[in-house]
Amino acid sequence: MERLVKFEVLGQEFPLYTDAPEEDVQEILTLVKTQLEEVSQGGSTRGLPANKAAILTSLNMASQYVRLKREFAEYRQQVESSLERLSTRLDKT
Repeated sequence: MERLVKFEVLGQEFPLYTDAPEEDVQEILTLVKTQLEEVSQGGSTRGLPANKAAILTSLNMASQYVRLKREFAEYRQQVESSLERLSTRLDKT
């Protein structure tokens, strides 16, 4: 069931409607806040306006997502290859 979740980031409150489990919502919000704080307080990005920090955070998270997606595809290919070899061995016996 969809519900309203309000959260604060960089001094601003945001409403979000979600049907995700509470544990997932808290994990997501913690991740976003941590990433935003890192971008906002980072060396050359210190003092960035909130909108620019949010964009940099989004880009960082998208980059992590793309990397994990690629790594998962490679892992899946390795597992499928291993299963094919195992299946071939089993067929021979």
